[in-house]
Amino acid sequence: MTTIAVLGNGRVGGNLATALTQAGHDVTAVDRAPGAAADAARTAQIVINATPGAGSLDRLTALREELRGKILIDVSNATTDGPDGLPADLLYPGSSLAEQLQEALPETHVIKSLNTMLFPVMTAPGRLTTPPTAYLSGNDEQAKKTVAGLLGDLGWDPAWMEDLGDIATARATEAMILVVPHIMRRNGFTPFAVSLAR
Repeated sequence: MTTIAVLGNGRVGGNLATALTQAGHDVTAVDRAPGAAADAARTAQIVINATPGAGSLDRLTALREELRGKILIDVSNATTDGPDGLPADLLYPGSSLAEQLQEALPETHVIKSLNTMLFPVMTAPGRLTTPPTAYLSGNDEQAKKTVAGLLGDLGWDPAWMEDLGDIATARATEAMILVVPHIMRRNGFTPFAVSLAR
């Protein structure tokens, strides 16, 4: 059992918190209440960033001490919103939210994953007719192995996980979000993932 803090309790965070609890982990999901995120991060072994990407850097930088030595799984995408509320452009072109977080939190092990799919797929990858891909980006190899273990608890087969390399590779998967609004405008919230076919 791992103690996990999920920052953000919207569709993404709530879905992850429920599934990880059902998998046997000790999970706390927190909203924006003052002090709640700090308390949860302080006592957790792993923290998941499921806050809106546009404000994630400021929110998590404020938790520098609480996140020291922890694994931070970043599942958010930092984008501007179009008129319909769907992603329109990247906030950090030539970089990524994950890279910005790692630079701001040098003593935290930032791992980017699960940001290339609709939220129901994160916790039920087997529901798709084609195996999806969970990409992992991060500088710490042991932290990536730990995250891969958590993904396994969520139903991800090891063959569906793709370790891309260090945290700089997150800019590639974060850029994949730009295809998502076009798919959603045609298909709504039908579950899908931007995956690697072999």
